[in-house]
Amino acid sequence: MYNILIVEDDPVIRKELRSLLQKFGYSATATDDFNNIVEFVLSANPHLVLLDLNLPVYDGFHICRELRGRSGVPIIVVTSRDSEMDELMSLNLGADHFVTKPYNTHILIAKIAALLKRAYDTEAPNLLRFGGLALDLGKSAASYMEQSVELTKNEARILQLLMAGKGGIIPRDEIMNTLWQSDDFVDENTLTVNINRLRRKLGQIGAGEKLKTRRGQGYSL
Repeated sequence: MYNILIVEDDPVIRKELRSLLQKFGYSATATDDFNNIVEFVLSANPHLVLLDLNLPVYDGFHICRELRGRSGVPIIVVTSRDSEMDELMSLNLGADHFVTKPYNTHILIAKIAALLKRAYDTEAPNLLRFGGLALDLGKSAASYMEQSVELTKNEARILQLLMAGKGGIIPRDEIMNTLWQSDDFVDENTLTVNINRLRRKLGQIGAGEKLKTRRGQGYSL
């Protein structure tokens, strides 16, 4: 799973970006300590950095220049500053893309996916791990404690979404939108059936209790 590091001082935007990235299957990390941000980014060794320009201690231009001098990590500047000079300076300092706020989430995700593919010249890793569980997307199989079970396409996609949530609650409507692109014409019982089938499959390998129903909210691992 690709790890994306968010360098953003606004806690609301930081939270929104993390949720967005996790929804699309990325691992997302962030920090609210900007004193040693360059060293933090380098030690975290992310696959990609989302970088704001207006930051405390050091601005995004300084951080971009320092990172580019020591790392080839892909950088997308995401900022409310929208002048051509800001964009030109960002690109000249080594940023790969310049995205202005408010951004179109689908365009941002598309830029991230394209940049990751170009940077690493490979498809996203097929093996996901969380809480002792492993999901092989290529084989559509889950494993736990050296036991494995095959999953249907929908079961695998549900498990992928839950694993990407890192223990957080994934709402029912978010899962339905991911599986069927709309919750308007799909009976909610259809999701319940898929969840129950996935839980039974996980039970076959001793991991059934890991899939938790959060009544009135959604599901989590």
